[in-house]
Amino acid sequence: MFIPLHDANTLKHIKVQWVTLALIAANVAIWLFTGFASPDIAKAATVGLGYIPAVAFDHAILPPELELIPEQLTYISYSFLHGSFWHLAGNMIFLWVFGDNVEDAMGHLRFLIFYLACAAFGALCHGLLATESQAPLIGASGAISGIVAAYLVLHPRVKVWVLVFFRVPLPLPAFIPLLLWVGQQFFMLVISTDSDVSWGAHVGGILAGAILVLLLKRRDVPLFDREIVTPRAVRSTPAIRRTIAAEDSHS
Repeated sequence: MFIPLHDANTLKHIKVQWVTLALIAANVAIWLFTGFASPDIAKAATVGLGYIPAVAFDHAILPPELELIPEQLTYISYSFLHGSFWHLAGNMIFLWVFGDNVEDAMGHLRFLIFYLACAAFGALCHGLLATESQAPLIGASGAISGIVAAYLVLHPRVKVWVLVFFRVPLPLPAFIPLLLWVGQQFFMLVISTDSDVSWGAHVGGILAGAILVLLLKRRDVPLFDREIVTPRAVRSTPAIRRTIAAEDSHS
């Protein structure tokens, strides 16, 4: 439907989005390793690190040689695997554009917890909808869906440049493309009966993100862009105080 390109939303609490950058680097590094490895290694990684509902719900058992990590960790490890360059690129673009501001609203550690929790809940929802499936689930879409939901709750009015229908660049308030995207995930979950895309993981990530952002954001970060938050580091300077006073007198 659309590809996000850039948002006019500066960081207010952190200088660098270290966790967002580290997550992108980790996803790219793992894709490079599995993407250029032998087919046997790539398959072993997908089966051993991917999330398999039948295994998670005790309907099937992996052969011992494919058990790379404890089954509980696959609720997270699956999100660092991608099947193709475009699968990776699509998720990482969303993470790059929207992840920094969600990290800014939470802080580094809480954002990492948020990201992993959204990934885990996405896997759980996928598994609950297909408990006997033996197909490995891979991809960061559950976590990315959580980030989209959090951004929508925090910054619906921020202007975002998006590439509509992969052709037309447009600046739009974030709530327009993001609400359409969220609606598409729920719609596809209802109507799709046979798809390579796990709409359940997307919807699970959305639900987790919308709830967890309320619990993990900084206390002074407003919801729905109700006010502009001035960074604490510059609030005490005379010029900023005069600017704030002038803005307050006109509100």
